[in-house]
Amino acid sequence: MRVAVLSIKGQPLMPAKSSRVRRWLKSGKAKVVYNDLGIFTVQLTRESGNKTQPISVGIDPGLSTAAWEVVVARGDQGFSPVMVAQYWAISQLEKLLPVVKQEGWQTSNLRQYLGLEKQKTKKGDAIPATHAVDGISLASSEFVQYRQLKGKQGWWEGSVGITPAPFAVIRRPPVSRRQLHLMVPSLGGIRRKYGGTTTRHGFRKGDYVKAEMAGRVVCGWVSGDTERQISVSNSDWKRLGQFSAKKVQLLQRSTGLIVVPSTGLSNLPLFKGSI
Repeated sequence: MRVAVLSIKGQPLMPAKSSRVRRWLKSGKAKVVYNDLGIFTVQLTRESGNKTQPISVGIDPGLSTAAWEVVVARGDQGFSPVMVAQYWAISQLEKLLPVVKQEGWQTSNLRQYLGLEKQKTKKGDAIPATHAVDGISLASSEFVQYRQLKGKQGWWEGSVGITPAPFAVIRRPPVSRRQLHLMVPSLGGIRRKYGGTTTRHGFRKGDYVKAEMAGRVVCGWVSGDTERQISVSNSDWKRLGQFSAKKVQLLQRSTGLIVVPSTGLSNLPLFKGSI
């Protein structure tokens, strides 16, 4: 397992093995830092080398170079809402780094070559086998390509290594915004409280908290409030319960994201090879 590393100035460096990171922390060469995604990261406290290797990011819709799987409309249609959105996203990404476009069949061929099995049923399952395998294949396409001469059998060229890595599901909390134009004022011109991110108890919707009630302790995200209680929900935004505001403890302020980490890419095969 590799650990994310930052330089003393906060610049991303190459990930390091966990055994090396433990030695750094013990000797004081590094310290633990946290980010909005909740990914365990260390930052060096002493000057060190800043050399990095080429890195590619695979983007599979629904830094370095980015490989984007392009959605192509079926039939004679040259346009679809999905295509319009993806080309806008690509144009914005190209302002930051080079973007390589790749079609789905190319991703599928490389995924099969790497031995990454994709779960094609229950695509809503939050596991690497649903969509992460396509992202890994897209990123690998920067280092492994299929070559073919006209009229001859092709071959794979390049090298890549796939090892276990952290896997997390990231989503935004479904917080409703204030909709005053839909609310009919009551007596005195006061509108019913609806939407927004603030509560009456100093918490914000999306804050990660620990709550207790009748000996039951849960951790979750603030999703609403009443005059005396705080509603706490899980990562799927299903309510775990309503707890007294006095028995709710803030663990982390809202980052606008809900991050649910897992134990890693345990269901993916290890692949190391040079072609």
